[in-house]
Amino acid sequence: MATITLPLFPLSTVLFPDGVLPLQIFEVRYLDMISHCLTEDEPFGVVLLTHGQEVRTPEGQERFALAGTLASVQDTTASTPGLLQVVCRGGVRFNVVASERRTNGLWMAEAELVEADRVVRIPSDLKGASDALDRVLASLHDVPQSRWPVQPPFRLDDCGWVANRWCELLPLPNDQKQSMLMLDNPMIRLELLHDVLDEHGLITS
Repeated sequence: MATITLPLFPLSTVLFPDGVLPLQIFEVRYLDMISHCLTEDEPFGVVLLTHGQEVRTPEGQERFALAGTLASVQDTTASTPGLLQVVCRGGVRFNVVASERRTNGLWMAEAELVEADRVVRIPSDLKGASDALDRVLASLHDVPQSRWPVQPPFRLDDCGWVANRWCELLPLPNDQKQSMLMLDNPMIRLELLHDVLDEHGLITS
């Protein structure tokens, strides 16, 4: 896969491909980053923060996972001066090859893109995970679509897509989510999530 140069946004969350990521941007380094991404129609990279704070501090030094997900800006709202509401969508995964922090605090990285999950139809023994997600989506009918935690198009017959949505919805530890993100086999990812759902009584026969 290709290697690209991109800005990084270390966050205390894990973004999955096709995931929805709402952000409130107020730091200059990230306001400038979003402006550049919009002007050039380019993504930025979301990586899991493993040490330090999301907001820059004089004594702080961020450390982050060396794998993440591209994020593309879908919508912005500036209702308050100096505060930008941003909605992003997850793209393909990547591995960080090298990174450096600029004087303004923004991290830049050379990143190697990871091939997208191949489409794998959900086998009958894992269908419970898809059915449970379908019930969650059906429960949102009275909620405005802009506030849905999962956005269409829905691919309820695709192992990777269903697994990724459950990774976002379940209260899993971030290190576990990060491990799930980088699993290359989408069916194995779904098998692991299916077991978690079963343990919590969310799989119905």
